Amino acid sequence: MTEQSHSRIGWLGPSLPSSSHIKKFLNLVPANVEVVYEQLILHDGVLKDVQGKQELIVSRAVQFALRDKLDGLIFPGAPREVWNPKLFEAFTAALKIPVATALRASAAALKTFAAKRVLLLTPFDPALNQLIREFLGRFDLIATSPSETLPHYTDALKMTAADVIAYARRAIAEQSQVDAIYFQGAVLDPMDCLEQMERELNLPVIASNPAMNWYLLSKLGVKHPLAGVGRLLSTWPALPAG
Repeated sequence: MTEQSHSRIGWLGPSLPSSSHIKKFLNLVPANVEVVYEQLILHDGVLKDVQGKQELIVSRAVQFALRDKLDGLIFPGAPREVWNPKLFEAFTAALKIPVATALRASAAALKTFAAKRVLLLTPFDPALNQLIREFLGRFDLIATSPSETLPHYTDALKMTAADVIAYARRAIAEQSQVDAIYFQGAVLDPMDCLEQMERELNLPVIASNPAMNWYLLSKLGVKHPLAGVGRLLSTWPALPAG
């Protein structure tokens, strides 16, 4: 697919298009790419309620892809992926279009920077962070988490860009021997301060939403480098092999 071709990608997630992080995501997408939203709520405040929902997720994805004639699908949300560990394989079997999930896209992005040791920053509790670290281990990434965690994942919504940077500084002071920082969980939003963090900490900073954008557009043959939102999108590296 060329830059001039029109393509349609679907976003199958719990948020509405009016959500701030989705509005920011739209700024990353080229004009010839249409983003279509389908809301899929799998829990009501208790993240683990997404566990065991693979069949429902895949069924909704297939319906969405066929109804809206999608060229690609974005499926955000690390909890939905780690608590349904065969989800990507199920997507691959059921869909004939490329799919970008938060964890796989971010792992691919980290690989392009030759990262081995990764500082994982999330709004989640230690148990869920452990599952994410184990998932990243499947891609030969050694992830560590800071000792500081939020009382509840929704508390991240109260954090300003300055708060996010301060949190990253405290975390990197504990875990200085890392090759990259990885933000997972859109409510802990680093989008407004990605470049500042990269400059200050002298490390690549990967966030899941830009990573999914880069991954899926690359799968569709679209290259869309952007300045001001971190090294991944400004350099737009090729997808890693495998």
